[in-house]
Amino acid sequence: MTAERYNARESEPRWQRLWDEKAIFASKNDDPRPKYYVLEMFPYPSGRIHIGHVRNYTLGDVLARFMRAKGYNVLHPMGWDAFGLPAENAAIERKVAPKAWTYDNIAAMKKQLRSIGLSLDWSREFATCDPSYYKHQQKMFLDMLRAGLAEREKRKLNWDPVDMTVLANEQVIDGRGWRSGAVVEQREMSQWVFKITKYSQELLEALDGLDRWPDKVRLMQRNWIGRSEGLLIRFALDAATTPAGESELKIFTTRPDTLFGAKFMAISADHPLAQAAAAKNPKLAEFIADIKKIGTAQSIIDTAEKQGFDTGIKAVHPFDPNWKLPVYVANFVLMEYGTGAIFGCPAHDQRDLDFVNKYDLGNVPVVCPEGQDPKTFVITDVAYDGDGRMINSRFLDGMTIEAAKEEVAKRLETELRALPGEGRLAPVGERQVNFRLRDWGISRQRYWGCPIPVIHCPTCDVVPVPDDQLPVTLPEDVSFDKPGNALDHHPTWKHVTCPKCGGKAVRETDTMDTFVDSSWYFARFTDPWNETAPTTPAVANRMMPVDQYIGGVEHAILHLLYSRFFTRAMKATGHVDMSEPFAGMFTQGMVVHETYQKADGSWVTPAEVKIEVAGNGRRAVLMATGEDVEIGPIEKMSKSKKNTVDPDDIIASYGADVARWFMLSDSPPDRDVIWSDERVQGASRFVQRLWRLVNESAEIAKIAGNKAAPAARPETFGPEALALRKAAHGALDKVSSGIERLHFNVCLAHIREFANALSEVLAKGDKPAPDLAWAVKEAATILVQLFSPMMPHLAEECWVVLGQTGLVSEADWPQIERDLLVEDSVTLVVQVNGKKRGDVTVPRAAQNADIEAAVLALDAVKAALGGKPVRKVIVVPMRIVNVVG
Repeated sequence: MTAERYNARESEPRWQRLWDEKAIFASKNDDPRPKYYVLEMFPYPSGRIHIGHVRNYTLGDVLARFMRAKGYNVLHPMGWDAFGLPAENAAIERKVAPKAWTYDNIAAMKKQLRSIGLSLDWSREFATCDPSYYKHQQKMFLDMLRAGLAEREKRKLNWDPVDMTVLANEQVIDGRGWRSGAVVEQREMSQWVFKITKYSQELLEALDGLDRWPDKVRLMQRNWIGRSEGLLIRFALDAATTPAGESELKIFTTRPDTLFGAKFMAISADHPLAQAAAAKNPKLAEFIADIKKIGTAQSIIDTAEKQGFDTGIKAVHPFDPNWKLPVYVANFVLMEYGTGAIFGCPAHDQRDLDFVNKYDLGNVPVVCPEGQDPKTFVITDVAYDGDGRMINSRFLDGMTIEAAKEEVAKRLETELRALPGEGRLAPVGERQVNFRLRDWGISRQRYWGCPIPVIHCPTCDVVPVPDDQLPVTLPEDVSFDKPGNALDHHPTWKHVTCPKCGGKAVRETDTMDTFVDSSWYFARFTDPWNETAPTTPAVANRMMPVDQYIGGVEHAILHLLYSRFFTRAMKATGHVDMSEPFAGMFTQGMVVHETYQKADGSWVTPAEVKIEVAGNGRRAVLMATGEDVEIGPIEKMSKSKKNTVDPDDIIASYGADVARWFMLSDSPPDRDVIWSDERVQGASRFVQRLWRLVNESAEIAKIAGNKAAPAARPETFGPEALALRKAAHGALDKVSSGIERLHFNVCLAHIREFANALSEVLAKGDKPAPDLAWAVKEAATILVQLFSPMMPHLAEECWVVLGQTGLVSEADWPQIERDLLVEDSVTLVVQVNGKKRGDVTVPRAAQNADIEAAVLALDAVKAALGGKPVRKVIVVPMRIVNVVG
């Protein structure tokens, strides 16, 4: 006797155990079937999965299950992005070892992920903090060092003087260290970098071929790479005003057309000219020291108040030797961009305008919008950066912007001047292409990261650790009692002998940026059992690229860009034979929830709140006390505002399938989904409805035989059976194409529609004829297979009820009978004298005379003609009928 209600609590763990025992989701590298690699961005082991994880991994799981049923060898692995500062912070706060904290979290989160029913190949699992993983990362670092793709160079960095560590730009908040609160300083330090800039143009051009990536992601990458075409101009300096007789200042500009609007020059605090001037001017030196405290983040610099210091140095306008421009040291110019110097045209750049308005330098507009009178066009507080014609620009007046750029370039390219210190002549202007992209600094002054495998020898300088001594493992007996990097003050770990000369030397104590760990993990998944090399090239080349990568848009720039670079570096060093790691990219939306706040301003969790509906309004009360709670805006789930939902609670209350169904059905997967208890309950009711529907279908299906003696397929089908079969195969077609396009919410709508059609047939209650019974069994079987990628546990249970053999998770996807998708009728738009008046439905094979008769019989057509005779009827097959009166 089948249970009246589906019991998810009993069913789901049982099927998960069976899947594991049979290892049905483990892919084999020698499988001859075509491969399909689906991967969700692997998680950081924080200790708990959140509801966003449920959505992200369910999206990938639906696709993996579908492609497996379609006959592909599906690679769907899971691992852990396990290095990073949170573990180090936990060590400091809880006095536990980062390793122990990390692996405890991995165990807890793995148990949670298993409860979702994901079709993952756990045999390939690894954590990036496993020495067996980072051993190969160290090997690739050394390969890249030999190939000229890794170098050590001096860089300006954010330095926290209390924690004694370099901070990423994101860790500088309002000019202070995110953890210590100390005022951050800029320091020049030697850092290890990956030479990503060697691939700037290639990384940019290749975006055009990533046609299965979201346009917004490709645009973000284009902007980050930041290719710009412009002119390098050598401004002459008035040697009488320079600190040591310097004679020129180079700038790169994309707007040489605005040269006649120049009002000042600005240089970075790190520019050699600024440093030389500061050596003779204590006030300038003090100014430079102050502006270095704001850190190096572009976002901070862009929003900080524009500040400058007039050095007294004068630059000469390239088209007028009598025109002298003041040279300022400015806080918004960085040495890392261009030449570390700019000319300011305030009328057409808002940053420059803010600067001149502060220092009362004035502005001259040199581009006038079409339709404006050049004589009255002025700029006050808002710069004009649009199109127009040149004004106030001497020989450029009247030209378009592009024509003016070309004219300036031609003139300055032909004007020659001696190069300082060389004597030879060179053009004053030279066309150049610049990129915003900078080399990737990977050095981090922290313990819990992949050690950089080099040794510093006072005699031999930088010496790579020999390959046979890899991995360089982290010591476990570390202390975090002192600020800074625990590796740096370890008493023994860093002291070694030089592999070259045998003398005393020290290890590199910086560890790698954790973005390195996640920039190649997808390649390691193809053969994680290879102990001698990062990849098995033949396997990696067959299994990659990742066919569908899924993750948050917050990783659209750095992670994806670094992964694209790293794959190219792996190609250059012989580990893979491809350039792009991800053929398809999908960025899912967040899970959001309304917030709840008590009168005292404190936040409360959704689990503590009861929602009462009164008329058209809603009221929230605290369940414990009955006091009113203010319902706040819908926001991203966060611990600070307590608007989070615990996946464990949802799974315990409703089951994993309900959570999965809700995550897929409520909105398109690329948009945010609003968590709603009411709609979760609706998903739970639908699960029970499907369970009853399949059980009812199974009773009728007995007429069509059982698995021991199945009834033969009827030779013909009556109208009711044929209509049901059309609904089944129509749903099969729509759901199949919808999954392929990741339109999961649309798929679920089609499944609901199909379930309604089947329910209507069963509701009649009559004993069906054999053809209808056969059609019901087919329809129920197709229905179960359609929702099996979304609700796999329920599907397995229903598969048994229908008397099917094996597991639905191993069954082939149903074949679509295309003949059943052809409609017998067609609906045509009806127009009278070119204006739509209605529609007409006619048999698909109807002749023009029959269509004409049906159209002229329509009341709407008769009314539109108003008794006038019909001159002609034009029939556009399968589309429109136009009556001309």
